[in-house]
Amino acid sequence: MGFEELLEQVGGFGPFQLRNVALLALPRILLPMHFLLPNFLAAVPAHHCALPGAPANLSHQDTWLAAYLPREPDGTFSSCLQFTHPQALPNMTLWGEGQNPGESQSEPSTVPCPHGWEYDHSEFSSTTATEWDLVCEQRGLNRAISTFFFAGVLVGAVIFGYLSDRFGRRRLLLVAYVSSLVMGLTSAASVNYIMFIVTRTLTGAALAGLTIIVLPLEMEWLDVGHRTVAGVLSTLFWTGGVTLLALVGYLIRDWRWLLMAVTLPCVPGILSLWWVPESARWLLTQGRVKEAQRYLLRCARLNGRPVGEDSLGLEALRKVAAAERVVRKPSYLDLFRTPRIRYISLCCMVVWFGVNVSYYGQSLDLLGLGLNLYQTQLLFGAVELPSKLVVYLSVRHAGRRPTQAAMLLGAALSLGCRLLLTSEMVYWSTVLAVLGKGFSEGAFTTAYLFTSEMYPTVLRQTGLGLTALVGRLGGSLAPLVTLLDGIWLPLPKLVYAGIALIASCTALLLPETRRAQLPETIQDVERKSAPSSLQQEQVPMKQDHD
Repeated sequence: MGFEELLEQVGGFGPFQLRNVALLALPRILLPMHFLLPNFLAAVPAHHCALPGAPANLSHQDTWLAAYLPREPDGTFSSCLQFTHPQALPNMTLWGEGQNPGESQSEPSTVPCPHGWEYDHSEFSSTTATEWDLVCEQRGLNRAISTFFFAGVLVGAVIFGYLSDRFGRRRLLLVAYVSSLVMGLTSAASVNYIMFIVTRTLTGAALAGLTIIVLPLEMEWLDVGHRTVAGVLSTLFWTGGVTLLALVGYLIRDWRWLLMAVTLPCVPGILSLWWVPESARWLLTQGRVKEAQRYLLRCARLNGRPVGEDSLGLEALRKVAAAERVVRKPSYLDLFRTPRIRYISLCCMVVWFGVNVSYYGQSLDLLGLGLNLYQTQLLFGAVELPSKLVVYLSVRHAGRRPTQAAMLLGAALSLGCRLLLTSEMVYWSTVLAVLGKGFSEGAFTTAYLFTSEMYPTVLRQTGLGLTALVGRLGGSLAPLVTLLDGIWLPLPKLVYAGIALIASCTALLLPETRRAQLPETIQDVERKSAPSSLQQEQVPMKQDHD
């Protein structure tokens, strides 16, 4: 008897599993709030050079600023430069200046802001940009906040993945919760930029534990037939977190309090672990049979199954445990040992990199859409719901491969078309941005399903782990791409569109999995050559994952 047969006895989907999904919903809501927090935490409000000596009562502020600040091509005042000497303007007297302004008729010289900046606090009372003057020449440091955070997520995923396999899911989930709480609160109390970057990176590493542990802890209690349903529910919780961030950001305008607001829910998460069960499958692999029996009996009781200790005897569980332990744990190297698995892995790595760059590149760029940040964040969260519905229908009727390629192509075209719009066409730019966000979310949702169905059972978790790792690398680089606008303003969107287009073309090289029997072993995949597999994929086969 295997573990799947044990689940059939105690109930593979019932009140026990539903309670487990509900208890593990909190981290799924918190994750997007932290991942997309820089939209508000690191927002850059309108600013200009600080001008000491300005009169206390100035009725014509624009006139005063025009004497000291050059204008950009669009007519706005420069945010990063001021005139070396104030310029004489009609009907204006300059206060406290000993120079003879306007003595030269040539183009007036400018200098970077020597006395710091003045910020518009009408929308944000404080952000990291205003706290440490991370603007102009230092704006790269502000963008690097997201990059360091995602780098922490990447490293933390590797660490927590290893430790959770060794010491258990539930124990490491507690470590992830406590670490996220401590590092998050420490970040909110940072006294300088270096301290903030270090603690924010460690926060990302701690939150990675939630991303790595929650999924297997939930899935290992579910039977195969209901894992897709649970996966859909988890993506809905993510969308809820994206939308909730708009409300929290609107209510809390100070970055320190905002960071505390999205961190403190870790406290009820820690308390909820009292009811979260350890994975019985993991306990059996570790030879902890009595503990596994206790959780299995609890599952049967809550699911209303008439199973007692006689049916789940220790001797029978020891046989299951022995069978679980003889299965060799795969490594990342197994994904590159054989030609067909290697081909799939390389293509999936490109697809996941493109999916993450497209998603986070658009999710972390909310400016220039004619809406304020809160409206844009809310809209970007709301569009994820119809996107998931379209994906659900498309993968069932059109197939996984065309859906993945079409979603990435849609994201690329939406970004590319925005490059053709003028600055006056704000409405159409907003429409295309929302469509692009919907397509990128659709690509993300499809990637999980598509990737898991291509790998054999013995390598499925390992394959998903590798592709997600490469995806996080794309997520960490996406915020830095925006700095390319210093070279050419449309260049960031061009890069995002280009990467999404490459990923879309790469998705077409992958085998279709709709109505195809899920492979169990590496040999099942390798027996299919590229041409023959494409033919076999067209043959309808009975399959539970359609």
